[in-house]
Formats: sequence, C-alpha cells, structure tokens
Amino acid sequence: MSVVALAPQTLPQHDNRRPVAAEATELDLVVTGRLPAELDGCFVRIGPNPMGVDRSGHALVGDGMAHGVRLREGRALWYRNRWIRTDRTTRALGELALPGPRHGLSDNANANVIRHGGRTLALGEAGVLPVELDDELDSVARIDFDATLPHGFAAHAECDPVTGELFAVAYYHELPYVEHLVLTPEGRVRRSERIEVSGPPLMHSLALTDRHSVLFDLPVTFNPALARAGSRFPYAWSPQRPARLGLLPREGRGTDVRWFDVDPCYVFHPVNAYEVDDRCVVDVVRYERVFDRDLHAPGESAPTLWRWTLDLTRGTVGAEQLDDIPQEFPRIDERRKTMPHRYAYTVAMQSGAGVLGGSALLRHDLVRRSVAVHDFGPYREAGEAVFVPRGPLSAEDDGWLLTYVYDGRTDRSDLVVLDAGDFAGPPVAVVHLPGRVPSGFHANWLVS
Repeated sequence: MSVVALAPQTLPQHDNRRPVAAEATELDLVVTGRLPAELDGCFVRIGPNPMGVDRSGHALVGDGMAHGVRLREGRALWYRNRWIRTDRTTRALGELALPGPRHGLSDNANANVIRHGGRTLALGEAGVLPVELDDELDSVARIDFDATLPHGFAAHAECDPVTGELFAVAYYHELPYVEHLVLTPEGRVRRSERIEVSGPPLMHSLALTDRHSVLFDLPVTFNPALARAGSRFPYAWSPQRPARLGLLPREGRGTDVRWFDVDPCYVFHPVNAYEVDDRCVVDVVRYERVFDRDLHAPGESAPTLWRWTLDLTRGTVGAEQLDDIPQEFPRIDERRKTMPHRYAYTVAMQSGAGVLGGSALLRHDLVRRSVAVHDFGPYREAGEAVFVPRGPLSAEDDGWLLTYVYDGRTDRSDLVVLDAGDFAGPPVAVVHLPGRVPSGFHANWLVS
C-alpha cells in the first residue's frame, strides 16, 4: 500500500468538463523542449463533448469528440478535434448521415479510440457499433467488421501483443447473454461465444492472460425503470446481484467459463492479467460501488488499485489492495499484456473532479511496491497517460509517456511528453495546443 502523500490538489479555475464549441485544425504547433524523433504517430483521446444543450447530466453520455496531435520527425505537424458523426451530430451540422449499420441504444461511440486491422475505430458502450475514422480523425462509416459481427461491439477491447488478435466482450440489454469476440489481426470476427448471464450486466472491459479471457460479471445492470424514465444510459447498482470473475479458455465454449466469487465491487479498467503455475493474477482499479446513490457518475466511491489472485487448483480468490490513493485509467507497456508486468501508470483522481482527471500521474513499481509521482502542479489536470517504448526490444520503462494536460489558469491544454525512466523529472517536450482538450476518457498512441 502506498505511503506517498500527495500535495493538496486544487481544482482548475475553469471547469474542464464543459464542452468545446467547435472543431479546429492547427498546423505546425509550437513545441517547448525536444520531441523525440522516434515518435511517429498520432496521440488521440476521446470523450463526451455534448453538442448544444445536453440535459442528461450523465458522465458516460454526450456526443463523442476525438482530439489528436500528429507527431513525426521531431515535429508536431497538427492538432485536430472532430465530433464523431452520429445521427444527432450530422443533423446538427447539416451533413449527410453517416453510412453503415446501426445497433444498440444509440450510435454514440464516445468511449475509446483504437487502431486495429488497418482502421482507426471510435468505440462506445452498450452495443454501439464502431465508427471508422480516417487519418485526420474525420468519421467515415459505422462498421460491423465486414459483416462478421453478430450484434454490437464493446468499448474496451484488448489486443494480444503476440498474436495480434483483438478480444472483446459485447453486451446489449436485449440479450440474455454477453458475447466473447475474437477478431483476427486483419479485423474480422473469427469467433463469437455466448456466455449466459443475469441482469444483463454492464461489462466495460475484460482482461487477457496467455490462456484465458478474464470476465468481470459485477453488480451493475440494465435498469428498465431508468430506461422508461428516459435515461440515455440506464444502468445502476444492483445490490442483490453476486459479483464474480470468469476465466474463459480462449478457444473454449461459453459453457466452459469457470466462475470465482468476489466481494461486491465494480471494475471499469483492468491493469493486466497473467498466469504463473496454478495462479492467475488480475490487477485492477476497483470501486466499492458505482451508480448507486449517484446514477449519473461513478465517483461515489474512491477507485483504488487492487490485485486478485485466483488459485486455479483450489478455486479460491485472494484480494489485496496495492495502493490507497484514488486513481483511474491504468496503463502498462502494452507489450507486457498477458505476462507479468513491473510498472503501471495511473492518474491520481482529483477531489471534486469526478472520475475524469487529476493533477498527478502515478508510476507503480509492483516489484519494489513503491510509487513515484509526477505532479503537474496547481490548477492542472492530466488525462490517461500512454506508454510508448523507445524501440521494439527496449526495456519496460525505456520510453515515453504521453498525456494531455489542461491548465485551468490559461484555459488551454498541452500534449506533454515525459521520459518514463525519469518519471518525476521535467517533461522532455510540451506541445502547445490552440485550445482545450476537455476532460475525457481513453487515449491511445496510433501508428499507421
């Protein structure tokens, strides 16, 4: 458990949860410091950015917007922000409707952005189909992976760094099961397995080992009364529903899941999972409960870092809190997915800012059980930080961390590049943006 004491955090003078009003393009951005020449790609973050008046007040809804900075040869070539084209946004912008099939409660892909099978994809919750984006973040079409997707898709898929396959758990409130999906590296669904559940549950993510998918069947479920009342995201805490983890062999049938009971809680984001001998280790950011007293935001309990150890011989689960600082958006070196990892990076959550950001990043050394802090200072808010290795065979901490940092005094954002090996040291480079990247969800480093 951490013994690090964070300095009191100060909320920005301006509220970065408010949406930006327009799309923008800025070329040849000003850089302080030196951008590493090895960084050749686009750093993109997505999140809700309501267009016009949004009276829902829900943290997980709101028209999606992607924000990206293109880096190449030590230069920041451009910044772009673009609304993800939904029926709602195209109508408001006076544009033609986006082509492609439809599925789920809406077509609002506002939760994650990834690159797979040669496509950049915006992803959403509750069965929303992916929206393909072009290299300049403009929406192209809703897709179903060349008609191989049986129903909807998922917000938080996991890629196996060895095979290149993409794994996801898709859920949709009208189905009495969830679907475990495996996509080829080329981006077609090669396997779909139905897993019977009650609820139906909100399954934001899964974790991967080299042999299993780890499923989080936890007590947040679709609530028909909220749906009838007009909620755009009708999921709520279900106190009578058991909490359990499922181990599904990668090539197994839906009936092959082995379930392990755990104490009631909720997990949006696993850190990583791996197997050693007869044990499966699952590191997660864990909430005591969400969407219970507050149906619009999951910030009613502090998210902290935990480890579950599943004994595959005895069928038991050990639970250990690794750190007590409120934190979210865990990331590791993606090359270490499915295998033991040493370092994990998280955002220390800022009191009063909900679940979307804080002024400090944390680096957990899970071997030494120590925590390092990079604090960006008063009135600043960092988002999810992504590790980019220096080279394909470089060490786990040899590379850079990229994150958007908002300054509440200037009401503008920067792209900040840190040296992972000098985590608490000054930034390697700061790319100054023309405006603001609002508090959002997931970020990723996309390479064509």
